[in-house]
Amino acid sequence: MTTEVILVKAGQLLLSLSILVVLHELGHFIPAKLFKTRVEKFYLFFDPWFSLFKIKKGETEYGIGWLPLGGYVKISGMIDESMDKEAMSLPPQPYEFRSKPAWQRLIIMIGGVTVNVILAFFIYAMILWHWGEKYLPTDAVKYGVTVDSLGQSIGLRDGDKIVSVNHQKVEQFGAITGQVILHEAKSIEVIRDGQELSIPIPEGFIRSLLKQKEPFAYIRFPYYIDRFEKGSLAEKSGLFKPGDQMVSINGQVLPYFTDFAKEMRKHKNEEVKIGVVRGKDSLVIPVKLDETAKLGIYPQDPDKFFAYKTKTYTLLEAIPAGFSMSVDKLVKYVQQLRLIFVSKEVKVSESLGGFMSIGNLFPEAWDWLTFWEMTAFLSIILAFMNILPIPALDGGHVLFLLYEIITGRKPSEKFLEYAQIAGMIVLFGLLLLANGLDFWRNIISKWF
Repeated sequence: MTTEVILVKAGQLLLSLSILVVLHELGHFIPAKLFKTRVEKFYLFFDPWFSLFKIKKGETEYGIGWLPLGGYVKISGMIDESMDKEAMSLPPQPYEFRSKPAWQRLIIMIGGVTVNVILAFFIYAMILWHWGEKYLPTDAVKYGVTVDSLGQSIGLRDGDKIVSVNHQKVEQFGAITGQVILHEAKSIEVIRDGQELSIPIPEGFIRSLLKQKEPFAYIRFPYYIDRFEKGSLAEKSGLFKPGDQMVSINGQVLPYFTDFAKEMRKHKNEEVKIGVVRGKDSLVIPVKLDETAKLGIYPQDPDKFFAYKTKTYTLLEAIPAGFSMSVDKLVKYVQQLRLIFVSKEVKVSESLGGFMSIGNLFPEAWDWLTFWEMTAFLSIILAFMNILPIPALDGGHVLFLLYEIITGRKPSEKFLEYAQIAGMIVLFGLLLLANGLDFWRNIISKWF
């Protein structure tokens, strides 16, 4: 991965998280202000020891920290990550969180999660209204699929046309991998050489699929040249032209892009003869490959070869559709999370990921549609994770507030303090584990 790609991915991740964090904290800040509760700090990112920027307006200090692991609002009289024991030891003041009625404190605490849910719904609705819903029907994949080594290991072959999963038709091709995982599928049905076959899915396949975090099958499409990478072998040679169709290597017919790319990787530092169709002419072009075995050619967009469908929405149609999409994404996320605890196929060490894993979900080139789709999805994840009844998370505070409302008894501040410490230890432990696994998978393991 080049430095440019890393910066683009990191930039998208940073902007997305900044939007989510600021709006999440506003969800706490606004009701706190409405209920006349003092907010001492409002920060994007954490600021241990120092901050990159800060300004004080009224009673609140607004700033940007240097540690991009989230953000926070510091509300007076609340036991939170600041662990301000000195302030909590003083008599309660009317403007403090602990002095407010339980129902007001509850609204303040659920404000962040509420904003994240509304934000996801709003983004999905706006995506559907502006871009519509574009997808490739499974039955439109006319050239069949190309499968990776994992797909080949269960008996799938390049050129297979996938028709169903567990004998259930999947309308959208891009949903096939998700269907296999979510339903812990036992079979994939394909058409091969005009015959329909049922390919059994063995134990261990879903675990391996989750581990590699990529689909096992991609669409095949003809390989026509669109443009060249600057300074690439193809550009320097001047032998290839935009519009050329790449059809063979050393006489082996390879009309599809993925098949061609696979074969090229077998010929590092070799001279190969590449068959090209240019208009009505058939050419054979000799090329000496380097250790990367890459020509630096961008293929034409696959959209040109398939009948994609785009479902358009009016604003009024996009609103309920955006809500439905938010619910669907949440349900599927929870289902995948459930697999970690109930499925023998899934291991926590292989499924858990940190900031590297999240960053890799963003595309290599900046794309606003994908950016907003990812931001909406991350907003759903942030809402779900924050409402979990774990001390130090919003859900932990909500749990104790519900206990207080139901029983009429408020947990002691000492108990809340210990619960906050325990919750922070758990959260920091999970944070270290997730990012440690990322570091191992993406950096350390590649050295050995």
